Amino acid sequence: MRSINNTFYNNLQVFICLLFITSTLPAQVVDTIFAKKQLNYVDFIKQVKENNLEYAAQKYMVNIAEAEIENAKIMPDVEWNIEGTGNQKHMGNSLETGLGWTIELGGKRKARINLAKSQVDLNRYLLQDYLRNLYADASLQFLECIQNKNLLEVHLNSYKTLSNLASSDSIRYKLGDITLTDSKQSKLEAQFMLNEVYKAESEWKNSLIALNLLMGKPQKDTLYTAKSNYTDCNRDFVLADLITTAQNNRADLKAALQNKDVSQKMLKLAEANRVMNLGISAGMQFNGKATNEEAPSPYHTGVTAGLSIPLRFLNNRKGEIQTAHYTLQQADLEYKQVELLIQTEVTQAYQNYVNTKKQMQQFSNGLLSESKAILEGKIYSYKRGNTSLLEVLDAQRTYNDVQENYYQTLYNYCSALVRLERTVGIWDINF
Repeated sequence: MRSINNTFYNNLQVFICLLFITSTLPAQVVDTIFAKKQLNYVDFIKQVKENNLEYAAQKYMVNIAEAEIENAKIMPDVEWNIEGTGNQKHMGNSLETGLGWTIELGGKRKARINLAKSQVDLNRYLLQDYLRNLYADASLQFLECIQNKNLLEVHLNSYKTLSNLASSDSIRYKLGDITLTDSKQSKLEAQFMLNEVYKAESEWKNSLIALNLLMGKPQKDTLYTAKSNYTDCNRDFVLADLITTAQNNRADLKAALQNKDVSQKMLKLAEANRVMNLGISAGMQFNGKATNEEAPSPYHTGVTAGLSIPLRFLNNRKGEIQTAHYTLQQADLEYKQVELLIQTEVTQAYQNYVNTKKQMQQFSNGLLSESKAILEGKIYSYKRGNTSLLEVLDAQRTYNDVQENYYQTLYNYCSALVRLERTVGIWDINF
């Protein structure tokens, strides 16, 4: 009877100490006191589009291309020339002035303008493609923030469990219920897990800092934290429809097609440049009175007109024509390559999404709840002396692995959806 009372007294002591330990366990193992502001996905993507500095810089490519249209409209300037001569021996002075202008033949100006307009359309498609990839990259970073926060919670909860266990083992050792080895082992496991918490905390904060970069915000004391239910990733797709949609929507395919048009415009400009230009001029001469005894002449004026024609036997621009032809053939092959690449990317992204969806369904069979129940059962048995510490640690590692696999699979599942919609050129994501 006395032995039973001692056991009850020891268990009561452990229970009271555990309550005290739980209440006094440092709550700020992870630094969560930094200034933070929650940010949902819709607001995040909106700020990325409005404030991302790289995207803003890419917009100027369209403005630059539009300015090139004005450059293409430029016609040759009219040239004014003036020339004067002074003669000795009273031969009289003279002054000649006139205007000259080069007439572009062969439609050069029109060809330049058409080429510049085609390049504007090309840059617009490239800007659309840049935004498509920016949306996807920003979404993946947003998901990574949530993923890192979930993994931090896994390690933090595991540390709290092991820390409580180590504290109770220290008391149980003093009461003689367990050996010194088990007491030291549980403390060592808690310290090891604390290092994992610090590592996960660093990865989480670094991922939050990356959000500021995407939104074009300077790095300050305040960090934006991703807020999302992280589960709205279920879609039903048909591969053939996705390929057709991608061929109709992908901006890089439109850019490749527009690049063919640019090459054709370059060829027309090269052909127009082979046509010679004409130079016309007109002027007047003013000759002063000559008082020389040998050849006296009165004051008189004259009118001049001229036409200049370049002789192209030294330069017929064959190289420019050949370059334009090769560029056009290259653009045609690049378009076919992009078209084939889109089919490949969509097919691969679709298969990856389907497979990760199957993996995600495995966790609906109760893996998380079962592993948690096993851990709780092992801890309960260990405190009653019916289970070894190693079994508890194995159950804790198993539970951690299951949680990490779950969050990693969830991240892969949502990431697969992002990558699939990126390859197709559609966007209906709202985490």
